[in-house]
Amino acid sequence: MLQTTAREIADLTGGALVGGATGDELVTGTAGIDSRDIGPGDLFAAFRGEHVDGHAFLDAARRAGAVLALVSEDHGIPAVQVDDVREALSALARGQLARARQENPQLVVLAVTGSAGKTGTKDLLGTILGAAGPTVAPVGSLNNELGLPLTVLRATAETRFLVLEMGARGIGHIAQLTAIARPDIALVLNVGSAHLGEFGSIDAIAQAKGELVEALAPGGRAVLNAEDRLVAGMAERSCAPVVTWGFTTGDVRGGELSLDDQARVSFALEIPEGLTTLDGDPVGAGSFPVRPDLLGEHQAANVLAALTAALVAGVAPAAAAAALDGATLASAQRMQALRAGGALIIDDAYNANPDSMKQALKTLAHLGRSHRTIAVLGEMLELGPDSVRLHDEIGRLAVRLNIGQLYVVGDGAAPIHHGASLEGSFGGESEHLDTVEEAIAELERTVRPGDAVLLKSSRDAGLRRIAGPLVEHLGRRADHDGLQTGADQ
Repeated sequence: MLQTTAREIADLTGGALVGGATGDELVTGTAGIDSRDIGPGDLFAAFRGEHVDGHAFLDAARRAGAVLALVSEDHGIPAVQVDDVREALSALARGQLARARQENPQLVVLAVTGSAGKTGTKDLLGTILGAAGPTVAPVGSLNNELGLPLTVLRATAETRFLVLEMGARGIGHIAQLTAIARPDIALVLNVGSAHLGEFGSIDAIAQAKGELVEALAPGGRAVLNAEDRLVAGMAERSCAPVVTWGFTTGDVRGGELSLDDQARVSFALEIPEGLTTLDGDPVGAGSFPVRPDLLGEHQAANVLAALTAALVAGVAPAAAAAALDGATLASAQRMQALRAGGALIIDDAYNANPDSMKQALKTLAHLGRSHRTIAVLGEMLELGPDSVRLHDEIGRLAVRLNIGQLYVVGDGAAPIHHGASLEGSFGGESEHLDTVEEAIAELERTVRPGDAVLLKSSRDAGLRRIAGPLVEHLGRRADHDGLQTGADQ
């Protein structure tokens, strides 16, 4: 939370006091770019986006309690005027973090990146570290040049751990983010095909993700996936010591990996002799059971990664494992299990790429031992010239995994349906639907108690709009059927 004056903000951002601001206005809350999220004492940053200009909401932010605004044009309310609001937010966050570090030398900044699993891993880190001390970790994917500064600006002198998610859509993006907040611990999960169309190649993606490791000071620590060749290779780009993790290799291991009949993951956290924390203290060897309430074997990698980073940050192994007992993710629509009307709805529609799509389908197939399985799949965006092939592969995989029913939604996802048909789905097991509305109607008609339904697509493909109406419908139908049964009795 900010504890700073308008004059200090102007000094940090190179801005000018306008709109009657005296310089003595005291910001005691945090910073925001959405007037609906502003509260008393906050700073409202009037960011001008592609579709919305924050300056149009200055009055609303003021009524909500903002004591000061950050603007690029004077609208007659107390503000600091700058040339570029986004760059000013970055400068403000950089300055505030420097002050927080000065006031609290124990502050540890942990940053997470990877092609898949960043948000979930960040949530898990927040859970583990939050049990060990005052922690700031965002909910959702605040991982770009706007979201990251807003997270940094929530840190205070009392903050023990600051957890940041760093995304990239091109080479140099993560370097820009680390220039705002240099990490003490850099955690790299994987290098996959997400945003392949924008990067052009897997090697370019690896180059971009490795910028996080390059930002470390010699006293920091790189935490790398030993089982991802491109991630493990980033050790050469680190001037800081490296700790690796994995299930078959690595310094920290996950043993006895298993899924129960509801696809919930568990394993043993295995720590070797000689592992040390960021401060050089011994972690302590041993084996500790880990039992979060998360679906899918792929979640185990995120859990192990988060645990390894937390150990390096100084959390005791037993406490770290215990903090995840029964844990779920704070951010919605990431393999989120919703139950209604006797059916299990797995909402994983926040985002998608070929790697995460395959893992989600494998989890659904595991549930096929005790459920009728239904996959509702939409387009995976930003895959470039390989898009048709990569979607086709998903359809073929759904058939090979014996998914009971496949619904493919939208024109961009049509190759999934074509791939399934060519692989051997000829009896209506795969259907192509034009719109999300058609998908909702079809699911409301066909989903029954005992079914397991997976919803998966890139965010802008729209399948994230299905779970709410479907769960509501199934709940109403269950209530109605219960009343009918009671009446019959």
